[in-house]
Order: sequence, then structure tokens, then C-alpha cells
Amino acid sequence: MSIITLTTDFGLKDHFVGSIKGKIISESPGAQIIDISHDIDVFNISEASYVINATYKNFPKGTVHLIGVDSERNAETRHIAMQWNDHFFVCADNGILSILTQKIKPQKIVEINIHDRLPTYSTDIDAFVTVANHLAKGGALSVVGKEINSIKELSELKPSVAADFSSIKGYVIYIDHFGNCITNIPQSLFKEVGKNREFEIKCGTKSIKKIHATYSDFTVREGYTLRDYEGEKLALFNEAGFLEIAIYKSNPKTTGTAKSLLGLKYRDMVSVYFK
Repeated sequence: MSIITLTTDFGLKDHFVGSIKGKIISESPGAQIIDISHDIDVFNISEASYVINATYKNFPKGTVHLIGVDSERNAETRHIAMQWNDHFFVCADNGILSILTQKIKPQKIVEINIHDRLPTYSTDIDAFVTVANHLAKGGALSVVGKEINSIKELSELKPSVAADFSSIKGYVIYIDHFGNCITNIPQSLFKEVGKNREFEIKCGTKSIKKIHATYSDFTVREGYTLRDYEGEKLALFNEAGFLEIAIYKSNPKTTGTAKSLLGLKYRDMVSVYFK
């Protein structure tokens, strides 16, 4: 059974998501449609990129990932389809896939060129749906586009390393439902640069000097319980492999969150200094 995932910034109030699903099913009645997220911040390419990177690996090879974020085709942005690590991605060439291509070279990329074959009233998403259905049925990329060798890169997805390897500078690229702030600093880079040295993570006016294995990884002092550590700040590498700044038992309505207690927001700088 073919699988098509959907990641958009359309929200759920309007009819857009339902329309996409209807169009997919109309062309491919047997397709299995999986929602990854429709709550991506509007036009937030970094957030969508992080979500895709964190999710794709949980799906079987051959899955088609349709990404409807900042998807308008214009003079500066083309539509692309990419085969990468035996998965397929259909989206606008706006840098959204560069978090993947930093790690593994794509197997094949094409610039979608079927737009003139679609009805005159077709939208950008209609083109994505047509391509996604074609790929989900086992169709070749060469049928829907002309092969290209590179795609746009999103610079804010790349952390920077000091020339003397004394620090890594990154940014918050995603804030989850719990208010945890995920940075663009991968664990692999942290280990490569840090080489087991002591470190200090700076986020705003706060600092953290330990990487926790889990959210509840606290040394509980005598006479205390884990509950006494609720509201403590911490840093860990999440399941997607990125440095995350969090609050133990984070809750926007009670304990507070990394966003509210530490004042962190999207694109804020987070730096790691090694000693």
C-alpha cells in the first residue's frame, strides 16, 4: 500500500487539508494518507524542515512526503521532487530539504515540469498531489521533471563553529507543544568539536553545564523527590539528535516552559563554549 505523508502550514480550521486528501484519494483510492503536522507556523521553512527531518525515518522506504509550506511557484522558487535515502519528497525549492542533504547526498532531484499539463485552474498543491500520486504508484521521477544537481540551502539550519573550535553558535529552530526549544546544533557536531571537554551552554542570560540523558535525569538529593526538581532548566539531545533546551515537567499553565521561563523564541541564539 502506498503511503503519502502531509506536512503543511494550512492549519485545521479551513478546508485546505481536507481538499488535499480528497484530491489524493480521487487519483489514488488505495493510498494511505498520514498527517505529520498542519500546525507549522505560516511560511516557517526552518520549522517544517526540522519536523520532516525528525519524522521521515519512522516511515517505510518508498514513502512520499508532500510538504505544503511556502509552496508558491514563482520566478525565484521552483517546484522539486527528490529521492533521498529511499524516500521521496515533493515541495518548493525554498531550502526546506537542505537539513536532509547536509547529511546524505540525494539519489535524484528533478525540477517539476508538469504544470502545463494540468488544468488551467490548477493550484501549486494540485501539482504536488499529481506528482506525489505518481511516485506513490511507483512512477519514475524523470516523468514529472527535469533532473537537476542542487537545491537551495537554508543557512539558518547550519550552526557555525569558531575557527579555534572553542565554541558552536546555533539558533532555536523549533518550539514544541511543551515549550521546549530545539536548536540547530546536532549531537554529532557537539561531540566532534567538544572532544569530551567541559562546556557551558549559553541561552540568553542563563547557562547550563550538563547534558541530561533524559528529562528526569537529576541526582536526587536526600530528602528530595523528583517533584522538587519541577521547573528546573536542562539540556539534552532529543530523539532527532538536536540540542534541546527544556524545563523539567514543562507546562505552559503551571510550571512554565523554556520559552516562558528562559525567554527563548524562534531564531534566538544558543551557544556552546568549550573549555
